[in-house]
Amino acid sequence: QVQLVESGGGLVQPGGSLRLSCVISGIRFSLYAMDWYRQAPGKQRELVATIARLGATNYADSVKGRFTISRDNAKNTVYLQMNSLKPEDTAVYYCNTKLGSTSYWGQGTQVTVSS
Repeated sequence: QVQLVESGGGLVQPGGSLRLSCVISGIRFSLYAMDWYRQAPGKQRELVATIARLGATNYADSVKGRFTISRDNAKNTVYLQMNSLKPEDTAVYYCNTKLGSTSYWGQGTQVTVSS
């Protein structure tokens, strides 16, 4: 059974930082790419960052230079370091992985950027 559990969200002031974590079980983690998505109220879920199994990364234009995705294969964990946070980063953040045609999601973690 594949499970993804996110943590690390919270309330932060504009300009602040947070680090999200996602622990994955039930798969051979090192073999799969991992994604972070986010969904703001009233908006569609959007892809924020991707890390390939060998470590190559890609980012949405809106977060380039501010967010960093990384992975620790020994801990079955993917991270999202978020710096210089803006109010428009407020959303529920989800980690995701795909096994063939099946997409697996965590429960999400709320990030609120507000003064």
